Amino acid sequence: MSNLRLTALLALVVALPAPADWFSEQEIETARELRERALAGDGGFEIVADLTTRIGPRMAGTEADAKAVAWAEELLNDIGFDRVWLEPVTFDTWHREFERVTVRAPGVTEQELVSLALGFTPATPEGGIEAEVVMFEDLAALQAADAEAVEGRIVFIANRMERSRDGSTYGPAVQARSQGPQVAAEKGAEAIVIRSIGTSNNRFAHTGMTRFDDASQAIPAVAISNPDADQLERMVALGEPVTVHVEVSAVYSEPYTSHNVIAEITGSESPERIVALGAHLDSWDVGTGALDDGAGIAIITDAARLILDLDERPKRSIHVIYFAAEEIGLLGGRAWAEKHHKNFENYQLGAESDFGAGPIYEIAARVSDEAWPVIEAIQAELEPLGIELGGREASGGPDFIPSLPHGLAVVDLRQDGTDYFDYHHTDNDTLDKIDPDNLAQNSAAYAVLAWLAAQSPKDFGSGPELLEQ
Repeated sequence: MSNLRLTALLALVVALPAPADWFSEQEIETARELRERALAGDGGFEIVADLTTRIGPRMAGTEADAKAVAWAEELLNDIGFDRVWLEPVTFDTWHREFERVTVRAPGVTEQELVSLALGFTPATPEGGIEAEVVMFEDLAALQAADAEAVEGRIVFIANRMERSRDGSTYGPAVQARSQGPQVAAEKGAEAIVIRSIGTSNNRFAHTGMTRFDDASQAIPAVAISNPDADQLERMVALGEPVTVHVEVSAVYSEPYTSHNVIAEITGSESPERIVALGAHLDSWDVGTGALDDGAGIAIITDAARLILDLDERPKRSIHVIYFAAEEIGLLGGRAWAEKHHKNFENYQLGAESDFGAGPIYEIAARVSDEAWPVIEAIQAELEPLGIELGGREASGGPDFIPSLPHGLAVVDLRQDGTDYFDYHHTDNDTLDKIDPDNLAQNSAAYAVLAWLAAQSPKDFGSGPELLEQ
């Protein structure tokens, strides 16, 4: 961050009035100190650099996953958290070996398309599958199609994800990946090819999970890059039959046990009450998982490290949670919710960083009506970072979603994800995509949130009553 920008931010911090109705002057001064120190740093860039350099891609259930857990445990102990422990998460595993998609059309040279198999897709028979392609604009068109138009063919879903700051376009687009293979299988398709769920025109395919209700009916499923999807669309538009050859080698393995890694700053007055900061430690097997979610690991760790360096402990405890196996179904988040939900009334809130490394622009919260003014007071201390007050709808981040039905209060610190889906689940998710200045802004926001939430004169309403609001 430039000295001019930092000076301007710090001047604004000093000028802000303290929200005395909710926090003491000393608590606000500490929050501002945390923010200043975070902005002067790199947001934990050295943490994500070390993770992606020493471990690299860390698919759940692989040797690299185990090494990442050991790396995390050592890191958190070295930083000096009061407690560090592991909680087991057991799940089925899947490993990619290779994939290949080749297209042939009359009057067109045979071409290989850049592809990635989707997570938990079955392998093709040896030698692959070859069939005429049938194209659909989106999942809805496939759902509406007669089975006769699909049976014995390879389905191609061509829908394109549009760019957005908040990532809201991901949900509608990703249905082609999450549901498309199941629908195609039910209609008798031999395999399915989808346009990557991503926004980049670079020639990288985007992987991700797909699911089948009945594994015996599962069909091979692959994604192709946006430019290759454009190419396939043009070939289909020529009006002659287009043949696609799909070959996938993938292996299902025995159940594996990984771990959620948890560290605690023990509260000085109410240690049983907890503010939970989350990120996920696993990644896909492509790229190095820098943005997804090495950046989140760095952000929440740096924020907590700043609080650890204070001369005083927060009133409530702060937990840093590195969730396991997020990419293959929020499995670490599900295990954590199952283990802890009976104690959620002691949890102030949950907040996860899992949307890359863009700057935070808004805070939103799902808290009790009585606690909402505290969120407003926290936002006043985030405003110098360019963070506005959002609404009352929040998820807390992917790994806290399984906790929502149990009434966990949550906060979203919403990052600018305009270019996040250029790199999401691709070989191009690498460290060079991270700006340390943006990490510092994120770290500052999480440090202020965690500190003030831990000091709050009101609980945020976790528990069954929150579900009734």
